[in-house]
Amino acid sequence: MSTQQPGTQQSGTQQSGTQRPGTWRSGPRQAVAPEPPEPPEPPVRWARPALLALLLVTAVLYLWSLSASGYANQFYSAAVQAGSESWKAFFFGSSDAANSITVDKPPAALWPMALSVRLFGLSSWAILVPEALMGVAAVGVLHGAVRRRFGAGAGLLAGGALAVTPVAALMFRFNNPDALLCLLMVGAIACVLRALEDGRTKWLLLAGVCFGLGFLTKTLQAWLILPPLAVVYACCAPVALRRRFGQLLLAGLVIVVSGGWWVAIVELWPAASRPYIGGSQHNSFLELTFGYNGFGRLSGNETGSVGGGRPGGGPGGGGGGGAWGETGITRLFSSDMGGQISWLLPAALILLVAGVALLWRARRADAAEQAGQRAEFLVWGGALLMTFTTFSFMSGIFHQYYNIALAPYIAALVGMGAALLWRRGGRGAALVLAGTVAVTAGWSFVLLNRSPDWLPWLRWTVLALGLLAALGLLLSVRAGAGSRAGVAAGASRRVAVLAAGLGVVTALAGPVAYTLDTVNTAKGGSIIMAGPSVQGGRAGPGGGFPGARMRGRNGGVPGAQPGFPGGKGGMGGFGERGAGRMGGMGGLVNGAKVSDRAKELLKKDADDYTWAAATIGSQNAASYQLATGKPVMAIGGFNGSDPSPTLARFKEYVADGKIHYFLAGGRGGPGGDRGGSSQITSWVTKTFKKVTVGSTTFYDLTRKA
Repeated sequence: MSTQQPGTQQSGTQQSGTQRPGTWRSGPRQAVAPEPPEPPEPPVRWARPALLALLLVTAVLYLWSLSASGYANQFYSAAVQAGSESWKAFFFGSSDAANSITVDKPPAALWPMALSVRLFGLSSWAILVPEALMGVAAVGVLHGAVRRRFGAGAGLLAGGALAVTPVAALMFRFNNPDALLCLLMVGAIACVLRALEDGRTKWLLLAGVCFGLGFLTKTLQAWLILPPLAVVYACCAPVALRRRFGQLLLAGLVIVVSGGWWVAIVELWPAASRPYIGGSQHNSFLELTFGYNGFGRLSGNETGSVGGGRPGGGPGGGGGGGAWGETGITRLFSSDMGGQISWLLPAALILLVAGVALLWRARRADAAEQAGQRAEFLVWGGALLMTFTTFSFMSGIFHQYYNIALAPYIAALVGMGAALLWRRGGRGAALVLAGTVAVTAGWSFVLLNRSPDWLPWLRWTVLALGLLAALGLLLSVRAGAGSRAGVAAGASRRVAVLAAGLGVVTALAGPVAYTLDTVNTAKGGSIIMAGPSVQGGRAGPGGGFPGARMRGRNGGVPGAQPGFPGGKGGMGGFGERGAGRMGGMGGLVNGAKVSDRAKELLKKDADDYTWAAATIGSQNAASYQLATGKPVMAIGGFNGSDPSPTLARFKEYVADGKIHYFLAGGRGGPGGDRGGSSQITSWVTKTFKKVTVGSTTFYDLTRKA
């Protein structure tokens, strides 16, 4: 069996990672003079050192100045702190060690961080290092998955593209669940691809475990790519059709077991002896899964969210995505989304179409190899299209950092498509590659132009060099078209190699610049973005309400989101940091600045109480819990809208002497009164003695007014 390289012929079966880039084919396919067969090439010697270098650079990039972001998203950091002190809080994902309420997600993403804190002690570094290591692992797994069929160069390009995707660098240095979810999805796809090679069941079952753990990380989002992967396996697996369906059913059972064991325990556990399920309105994880965190995200009808459960999204939301941005096919290219993820998205879509078209009719000489490559394009492409479509049209809560889910799919398609077209050669492949480079350079110019005062020279440099690279790819074909001489072929190859290298550099220049800016800027709060500020972006609740225009750099101080109307913390009273109209409290998406005097007050006699204090909203409670190391009750959960605890229950806690202080000024989002938080606030302020410490107001629940 022979595989023809551009401008050459070669005997022997090509092994993955052993193909070398050839020259562009001189003229039409039939005009190529046959050359003597060459022996099979050995594995490229630079493959392993290049992989190690990629992983080392990625590790340095993600670990650099990691603690600058402090506790990052204090909502999750407080739950990590609680889990490091209480195994019950660890298991349920409670916001505090006294187990009043859980975070509004399943707890799998918290477990590695909580174990790290148990091992190294509570610190920013201990919380965030597991996230950075997940990023390095994701790059390594993606590299290996792509390299198996498309070679070391393709794997290196794919892994590098993922590492420098701005939203990926952002989230692999942060403590939201998305880092673990991204790693698990890359692992799941890698296992499915291994199963597609020889139809072995064990790989499909391992993929099922990844999907199950993904569900325990971010519920139904982990299953978003299940349909295309199942369809591709059912159609392309190299085993009998009946066996394929049997394997898929068995893998489905593994998904249910690996993701459902925790759910079963939680649902069967007596509600009176476990924490309230944050984000739900009836203390049910299944309600949370299919409502607030499930179909509500698609329809916008998220009961208990900042939008008050109205269709259309957040406050003032309407059709078309409303407050969470306009929905539609161009959503991920918009001002606030484009710089996070879309640098290589046009290239990935072009190369997906080109790769599938090129491999659709496999030649008999290497039909099996091409069929495998085609299936890999369909797997990564199906995952990309399913996620892209969902994100583009969902009407509920949608944050910019969700786009990390797309990063590995885009990176894989770029690596595979570029390698495939480069090795096939020919005028058609050259035109596609040149066009892809030109489109990428043009789109990078548009994205960089949205921040006109930030590195103004970069956008013109990327555009000029990108167009030069595209021209070089075209000229390399033309240079070899009129001659079969070795000198002409060599010159053509050198031009092609230089042009291709320049094309890769210009394609990654914008993402690298955004990523370096992200790494060098502290990030904090619940809504964060990569890169510099952009013109015409939307912030979403907490960085202002949805629709607030972005005017400054985000996340310049841990826990802060400067640049939005109303102050450094967010819009008006929602999220202001430090002293101000909220009496030193935080808000919906950002924590509070805790003074030394307030810390001393809460820590005094704290061990005599179950909770040192209580306040409205999880971010507010998290700041004081992290500062003191003592449990602080988050009334109403993240949004302040969960009915936990009720006024009657809160009165029982106070009567039993379980809560020492109530922190005034804490709040959640619009609609928070549904959970009874305003009733609790009203009762406390009328009943108990006020204690003012600096700009913060406390109420001593052991002393009546």
